[in-house]
Amino acid sequence: MNEVPNIEKRHIVVYGYTHDELTGILKHFESHLPEYIKVAIESGLLVSKITLIGQHGGVAILSFQMNRLHQSLRDIFNKDVIADEDKTLAEVLGDLLKERELTVACAESCTGGNIAHRITQQPGSSEYFLGSIVSYANDVKTNILGVPQKFIDQKGAVSREVVEAMSEGAARLMRSDCAISTSGIAGPGGGTKYKPVGTVWIGAKYGSKLVSECRHFKGNRNDVIEQATAHGMVMLINLLRDTYEEEDDLADE
Repeated sequence: MNEVPNIEKRHIVVYGYTHDELTGILKHFESHLPEYIKVAIESGLLVSKITLIGQHGGVAILSFQMNRLHQSLRDIFNKDVIADEDKTLAEVLGDLLKERELTVACAESCTGGNIAHRITQQPGSSEYFLGSIVSYANDVKTNILGVPQKFIDQKGAVSREVVEAMSEGAARLMRSDCAISTSGIAGPGGGTKYKPVGTVWIGAKYGSKLVSECRHFKGNRNDVIEQATAHGMVMLINLLRDTYEEEDDLADE
């Protein structure tokens, strides 16, 4: 009778890479794998899952090699590793908030409530998610969230000042420990020379820490919304882990 090989899998979830970029980065890594271990890449919109799949008759040998190579993968991507198991961004964020007994609220413009939707897809999210204000109209930004009118007049609704005030307003109104905010141009219309379609300002707040970034996403309207949603969650995840590094060169100013 032929022995059925043992099958083991290991995962990491990384952020910020296209499928082609991952393929190039992993080319050397894959060339040194034992013949009984393969790599699979599942890429979304800058959120990718890399899976090691091993099949071998020896349990101890397989587990040792899988653990060693799993660590090597984590080392390759370092700070861009969001999870070292098969989890969504919302699951990772939810776990961090639950572990620390923190709460989060959102103030969303261009994402239209999609961040809240992703977060509340997770069972038990009522423990840490308080709510979201979809401030699509500027009047809602000013009258509900308390964004100063002068910010909108002087900088525009898609700006650092506005998105930071949105995060502060959401946290203040809902008395949350954390907040995520978005304001941008999802398209297909509405873009300008200086703020083309795909331009999104994203804010994240944790306690007294408040950060914001301008991103220029590619793709259709839904792609822009999903990428802005993911990026906002990643920003807060990194703030919570104290690994956040602001990239000033991505600002539009």
